[in-house]
Amino acid sequence: MKRLAAALEYKVPPPLIGALCASLMWLICGMPPLTGRPPLLLVPALALVVLGLTVDAVGVLSFRRARTTVNPFAPERTVNIVSSGIYRLSRNPMYLGMACILTGWAVWLWQVQAVLGVVLFVAWITRFQIIPEERVLTQKFGTEYRQYRQRVRRWV
Repeated sequence: MKRLAAALEYKVPPPLIGALCASLMWLICGMPPLTGRPPLLLVPALALVVLGLTVDAVGVLSFRRARTTVNPFAPERTVNIVSSGIYRLSRNPMYLGMACILTGWAVWLWQVQAVLGVVLFVAWITRFQIIPEERVLTQKFGTEYRQYRQRVRRWV
C-alpha cells in the first residue's frame, strides 16, 4: 500500500485533480442542468470562483517574481522559499485557490453531496502533493522551511 501511495506522489497535475473532482461533483449530484439555478446562487458561486482564481494568480505571480518554479512535479527545483504576500497567509495558495473554485462549483450545484468533491480534492492534494513537497523543501531548506511551517498554516 505504501508503494502505491508513493507511486502516486507528483503523478497527476493538480488542475487535472480539480477537474476530475468537479466532474465527480456533477455526476454525484445527478448531472443537473447547468442553467435554471436560482439567481441568488450565482453571486456566492461566482464570488468563490473569482476569489479562487485571484488567489491562484497571486500565488503564481509571487513564485514568478521570486524566480522559483511553479512546476508541481519538481519541488526540488525550488530556489528559495516564498514567504511574503499571500504566502504569509497560506503555504499553498495555488491549491487553496483551486479548492475555492470547487467550493463555488458546489454552491452552484446546490446539493450537499457536492461538497464531497471539495473534500476529496483537499485530501488528495494534501496526501499526494503537499506532504511530498514539504518533505523535499524540508530537506532542501532545513531550519528556514521548518520555521516557515511553524508560522504559516498549510491551507489557511
